[in-house]
Amino acid sequence: MRLEATGKPDQHKVWLTDDDLEELRRAAGSHRDDLVIQLGGFVGLRAFEIPQVAPKHVKRTADGDHFRLRVPEVKDTTGSGGKPRDAYLPRDVEGDIHRYVRSEDVGRHDPIVDLSESGIRAVVKRTAERAADATGDEDFLHVSSHDLRRRFAQRLLVDKQVNPRVVMQVGGWDSFQAIEPYLNAPTSEVVNDAFEKAGFE
Repeated sequence: MRLEATGKPDQHKVWLTDDDLEELRRAAGSHRDDLVIQLGGFVGLRAFEIPQVAPKHVKRTADGDHFRLRVPEVKDTTGSGGKPRDAYLPRDVEGDIHRYVRSEDVGRHDPIVDLSESGIRAVVKRTAERAADATGDEDFLHVSSHDLRRRFAQRLLVDKQVNPRVVMQVGGWDSFQAIEPYLNAPTSEVVNDAFEKAGFE
């Protein structure tokens, strides 16, 4: 993981790797807390969006092979009013949601994760503290819920080179300007690949 100063005392942007995300998942105190990490890191939901989604919002696509998660209310970044979006829901995350909903007897219209926005942030903070204790890496202490979303965007844009318009649609970004910071921060693996392709060892 890489820390970037924000200009505010003791606040950093944290650029996680997928290995870091897995450390967070291992440190999660419950199935619910693991879902919070997954919904942020693999689906790209904001902290206030996670409590909005219910089992009824999980949809199978027409081809039957993929899933979407309808996010009912999204952040309005354009001044034209927020509108729902369909986030891409990876099959593994859909399976975990399905198991959790069944084991906890979550109603079709009830929140999958029944916490407030501040409760979501607290879960991430608590999980990050556990990860710091487990790994000895104090950088985890700086991880916030937004850093999970940052990892989601960077994985798609930088690691996987997904079309930015696709990322904007599934992640709820309204402009290229909003996703540009994620394009400008290659992971160490991307840097290594670039230098190897250029003939440097």
